[in-house]
Amino acid sequence: MSSKTMSNYARLPIALQRGQGALVWDTDGKEYLDAVSGVAVCNLGHAHPAVAEALCQQAQTLIHTSNLYQIPLQETLADKLCELSTMDAVFFANSGAEANEAAIKLARLHGHQLGIEHPLIIVTEKSFHGRTLATLSATGNRKVQAGFEPLVQGFVRVPYNDLRSVESIMQANSNVVAVLVEPVQGEGGVNIPDADYLSRLRQLCDQHQALLMLDEIQTGMGRTGKWFGFQHSDIQPDVITLAKGLGNGVPIGACLARGNAARLFKPGSHGSTFGGNPLACAAANAVIDTIRKEDLVSQVNRLADTIIGGFTHELADQAGVVAIRNQGLLIGIELDRSAGTLVQQAIDAGVLINVTADKVVRLLPPFIMNQTQAEHLVKTVSRLIKQLLEKNE
Repeated sequence: MSSKTMSNYARLPIALQRGQGALVWDTDGKEYLDAVSGVAVCNLGHAHPAVAEALCQQAQTLIHTSNLYQIPLQETLADKLCELSTMDAVFFANSGAEANEAAIKLARLHGHQLGIEHPLIIVTEKSFHGRTLATLSATGNRKVQAGFEPLVQGFVRVPYNDLRSVESIMQANSNVVAVLVEPVQGEGGVNIPDADYLSRLRQLCDQHQALLMLDEIQTGMGRTGKWFGFQHSDIQPDVITLAKGLGNGVPIGACLARGNAARLFKPGSHGSTFGGNPLACAAANAVIDTIRKEDLVSQVNRLADTIIGGFTHELADQAGVVAIRNQGLLIGIELDRSAGTLVQQAIDAGVLINVTADKVVRLLPPFIMNQTQAEHLVKTVSRLIKQLLEKNE
């Protein structure tokens, strides 16, 4: 099949045509168990009736008006997100990168309010914050940045989970206005920091009048077993960014802020034509209502226990398996060698998985995956990993 799309995606050789729950089918009718969820997007699985009904009803009513006018569904969604997160206000965008752009702009406004002419934001190695010029500059992955120089200035990078480096930079430079980190690094290899990492960052930010900004695009909306990743720590951030699972596949992003950070944007300082339109907000409201109604955050923890218990039994003593890491249903199995070939082998076996950071099998199952499907996932992926390790001995 010929395509006029640009060649920036190395697409896998299947075309998915429909989905139901944790299953998808390709154009040839082959069935797959989806353990990627559109990269942590379709947390409710595919074709969820509540989301489908909300979209159909809203599409027949009003899809878009722009932010020139009040949007009641947007206000309802903002209220729900602030209640769940205990933040004060929300700016709606269309993607995670746009949400992070908003956070970066908030940080700079905060710095200029403090009289800092050249504000600096501390970011981390192996991070991923998006592909716009500012967010790829913040990202700790040289492959994402290559060819797009000159990068946006104003970022200083430290190793992830390294509090001493953050403290050292803050003490040496009064221009630091914010720290931007992921509670768990997803693209970087499912890297989970020390238990006190976020709380210590909170202390450092308070000491230096800096904003603590958390990229919760992959960890938010229940993925880690709490509504937000930061809720595993006893802290409150100044800024949170969301996208992915917020709309279950409908593009929507959000930048949440509290305190002074929530009052920095003024009319005309930032905006979005499509951000928070009625259709996207109808989908996101349905997502939140469904997670609440079906107690899916608790289900995340139960399902994670089953899956991690299975992988621990199958792989914990397997030579070549470096670590099995997870927070909720953000799961990484790190090998001592490249794991890229497992993606196609899993497709052949009827399972969709992902490999990130070259050696980490990343699994992002939908919250609605059942027990039988979870056991099938564990058995299939464990078998493929063992075959890879035995082959390369």
